Amino acid sequence: MFKTLTRSFLLTALLAIPTMAQETSTSRTLSEQLAEKAAGFAKQAPADRLATFAKGIADVRESGIENSAKQVGEDAVDGTLKGWKGDSVTLSKLWSEGPVVLMWYRGGWCPYCNIQLRAMQQSLDKIENAGAKLVVLTPELPEKAKETAEASGISIVALHDKDLALAKQYGIVFELPDAIAPMYKSRLPQYNGNNAMELPLSATHGNRIKIV
Repeated sequence: MFKTLTRSFLLTALLAIPTMAQETSTSRTLSEQLAEKAAGFAKQAPADRLATFAKGIADVRESGIENSAKQVGEDAVDGTLKGWKGDSVTLSKLWSEGPVVLMWYRGGWCPYCNIQLRAMQQSLDKIENAGAKLVVLTPELPEKAKETAEASGISIVALHDKDLALAKQYGIVFELPDAIAPMYKSRLPQYNGNNAMELPLSATHGNRIKIV
């Protein structure tokens, strides 16, 4: 097993309203784009909804998930997953060929994830020129992941982490807080093919290489 050397989490995306959204990509950094999206939501959303999401984020943080998730230096977890093209990909085979960057996104309904996907697409040449491979994972059904890629104008093929089985081994899955879960009940089953009110942290792990 290779070691996970880098890691980042995006808890802010809990603020995402479950609806497909497209944002204009610019030369701004990913952090700047995410902050602008969050600020726009804060200006438009009713005060009670803002309070609900703020409490939800606090509840997730207080669960300790950021500390219980795979940490820098721990062994990466292997897995075999399929993309919408039907090809199986085994992570350990990719690791044997060189560094790998693993990134989870929640679904095409999440505007924050769409921003992140487009940012990774724009960084793909940099990642590959550093000798690494980008592997994107999602609980979305393969046909939904394909729709997300087409809507976002990206060429990255996402692998289906069915029922978040691999994400759970990385310790990045959380249950939606009770106050927030009803907002997702009509969306998650449609995208993920199950009734679980669970989401992964928008996590990125790297092995053997650091992409800046």
